[in-house]
Amino acid sequence: MLLNLIFSGDFMSVITYILSALIVVFFVLPFHEWAHGFVAYKLGDRTAKQSGRLTLNPLAHIDPFGSMLLLLIGFGWAKPVPVDSRYFKNPKVGMSITALAGPVANLLAAVVSGLIMNGILAAAGNIMVYSMYTSSGSGILIYVLDFFMFLMTINISLAVFNLIPIPPLDGSKILMGFLPDSAVNWLYQHEQFFSIALFIIVMAGGFRGGLISNIQNLLFNGINWLTSLPFAAF
Repeated sequence: MLLNLIFSGDFMSVITYILSALIVVFFVLPFHEWAHGFVAYKLGDRTAKQSGRLTLNPLAHIDPFGSMLLLLIGFGWAKPVPVDSRYFKNPKVGMSITALAGPVANLLAAVVSGLIMNGILAAAGNIMVYSMYTSSGSGILIYVLDFFMFLMTINISLAVFNLIPIPPLDGSKILMGFLPDSAVNWLYQHEQFFSIALFIIVMAGGFRGGLISNIQNLLFNGINWLTSLPFAAF
């Protein structure tokens, strides 16, 4: 996404996107990892707390390479919070619920961004104001709205990306809750190979179109519609 904006020649949009991505790196990714640790803690696993990861402090979670990729291509990650499923009453179900917490955190962040964006639109008058600023290219409003739109887009992309059922993504751990133990063990044993394959696919742009993009667009439109409802009377 960043490269496309750079090639478009719109310097302010590039700055706006970078700022929104930095907000995700320093605030949302830590929230994502904290959500994993918090749910695991509530289910009986104190590993994240004991390792100092049950915190929203970004310094405890930031992965430099994952942060760089998020800035460049919109996909990235933080350092995974350690979880020990042996502490769960039902290890597979507990791990699935813990894994789901991360994408849910991203969707919550997208909803908050959508509420703020639609609140600004309502305060400005109506969506025609946004169209006016878009066509004229003047005023700061367009870039403020773009900032929250980028926040929505990045968070939705991260949620959908993490729900892909390929190890080590959260989606694979959610899937494991429905698989026999033999299949779960096989996935864990080969997680390193899946990780390499996943990285190659991401760098090759394998998740930038098709079904993944369609799901992201549906979620964006749905969240945008939902978060506009409180301001419908304005």
